[in-house]
Amino acid sequence: MRRARLLLWFVAPVSALLVAMAVSSIALLLIHKSPLQAFELMGQYGAQSGSMVSIVNRAVPLFLSGLAVAIGFKMNLFNIGVEGQSLLGALLGAAVGGAVNLPAPLEITIILLTAMAAGAAWSGIAGVLKVTRGVHEVISTIMLNAIATGVSSWLLLTYFRKPYSPGDLVVSTRQLPQSGWFPPLNRLFGLHNPPEDLSGFVLVAILVGVIYYVLVWRTRFGYDLRASGINPLAARVSGVDPNRMVIQTMLLSGAMSGLVGMMYLLSFFHAYTIDFPTGLGFTGIAVALVGRNHPVGIGLGALLFGFIERSAQILDLNGIPKEIFQIMEGTIILAVVIAYEVVRRMIEAQEVRAAAEKTRRMVPEGQEAAA
Repeated sequence: MRRARLLLWFVAPVSALLVAMAVSSIALLLIHKSPLQAFELMGQYGAQSGSMVSIVNRAVPLFLSGLAVAIGFKMNLFNIGVEGQSLLGALLGAAVGGAVNLPAPLEITIILLTAMAAGAAWSGIAGVLKVTRGVHEVISTIMLNAIATGVSSWLLLTYFRKPYSPGDLVVSTRQLPQSGWFPPLNRLFGLHNPPEDLSGFVLVAILVGVIYYVLVWRTRFGYDLRASGINPLAARVSGVDPNRMVIQTMLLSGAMSGLVGMMYLLSFFHAYTIDFPTGLGFTGIAVALVGRNHPVGIGLGALLFGFIERSAQILDLNGIPKEIFQIMEGTIILAVVIAYEVVRRMIEAQEVRAAAEKTRRMVPEGQEAAA
């Protein structure tokens, strides 16, 4: 039974990927482009060493974003506000980091804690609105995204912008001191002068994934969290305070959201700029769905999306619109949701048949005939 269950869960994402490739092929044929050529180019370009480093770097913020969304999903909370929470976390982390100059461990720790606190505080607003006024978190977090975008721009331009100097073309905060720069992992993996450094923040992302797993599956809080998501009424009867769980879950989700932009801040930009990467929070929703809220699945989903985005860059050079990757990503999301639902129903039907067969074997033949 367990083996069949694992097989079915494996078949779902694979089938979703195949459906996405089929739909993308139809789109390519409609514009008179060869699907085989496009996929071959993407595969060759994505397999290059420089591309593989870029794929891992792209996957790090998507992985953290997926974890932030997933911890809410485990309790049937839909934190759609990871985008705004991550922007505020990156801005305030950069502002605080640029205002002090401490030894490396302290500098990086203060930046990370500031970003997590900012994300948690912004997400906590949605939690408070839900438990005190009954405002659905989807509505509140979407609205808070829009507010966060405006607030972050206002704070950057009004309070955190570095002093102007001739030649400045991009509005940004003060640059972080070198003690706040996260070292790359090039030497550790034997990379010599790669086109793009392998960010050391990969290790932080892995650590966060381990903490997420332990917290959700190996602690009493995680048990209450999952129980509240599966059956809120039963969880309440067992002594779980639903309002307290909502607040705590939203705070944890927001704290993880604050880490989403940290790789770009600490490893590459070393400042928050007006064109800081966006869209990571929304893509994280897709990554969490593909990964079924499990850290291993989320990691694989993040790598998949990172591969698609990176490998699609070669298409423009060959006359193929690179926007095809957006079709692939959207189709993967729809297909994986449908596939997992089909798998869930198949598993439930299989378990019902197995339970019925076991019950039939346990009932003596005479009693069964009498019945």
